[in-house]
Amino acid sequence: MSKKTSRIDKRLCNLEAALYSAGRPLSLEDLKKIANTRSDNVIRRLIRRLIKRYESRKGALEVKRVDRTRVALQLKPEYDEMVKQFNRKPLLTIGPLKTLSYIAFHQPVDQREVIEVRGSHVYSQLKTMENMGLIHRERADNRSYVITTTPFFSDYFGFSHDPAYTKIQLKQIFKQLKITKLENGEVDIEELEDEDLEKILANSRNGLPEGLTQYPGAANESA
Repeated sequence: MSKKTSRIDKRLCNLEAALYSAGRPLSLEDLKKIANTRSDNVIRRLIRRLIKRYESRKGALEVKRVDRTRVALQLKPEYDEMVKQFNRKPLLTIGPLKTLSYIAFHQPVDQREVIEVRGSHVYSQLKTMENMGLIHRERADNRSYVITTTPFFSDYFGFSHDPAYTKIQLKQIFKQLKITKLENGEVDIEELEDEDLEKILANSRNGLPEGLTQYPGAANESA
């Protein structure tokens, strides 16, 4: 084995270890530090090699680009159903997940719209999700709040940090699940089946990923 090949293998192992330990998508900038390079081209070539290495193994794990700037080591979707028996307690139950999926698809969205669609009972859900760091609420001029999702939401559920791209990802998932309950191109969240929703917003571990040992705000709750 040449020194060059050995150096590449070492870099690939370091990237693999970082992605596994993080338990969430890592940015190209993070991975460049792990690989000890400043070059975008070098890190992209290494990522392509790592992706192909996992493809050649034909195992249950895959290295996948989450978006243009982040990469994740994750369980292949076809194994999600099989591992459910080993899942931990979900981060959220179905009701809050419906509210969160509506926010993710329509963001930035006025809180009054969310209340109108989901009902007044979601006030407590919004507060909980805000405390968990899944959403951000900013006071608008009309005395209401504008709601968006957070980077923690994106990392936990495997979506892009770009809300516009998150919507594209959600649409792709709807298409894959053959969900046709759309009105004027928008998703009717109330008509989604629980099973579909779990697939849309469900981490394969269905509990906090290893790299996210607690959600933002958890420390405040235990204080």
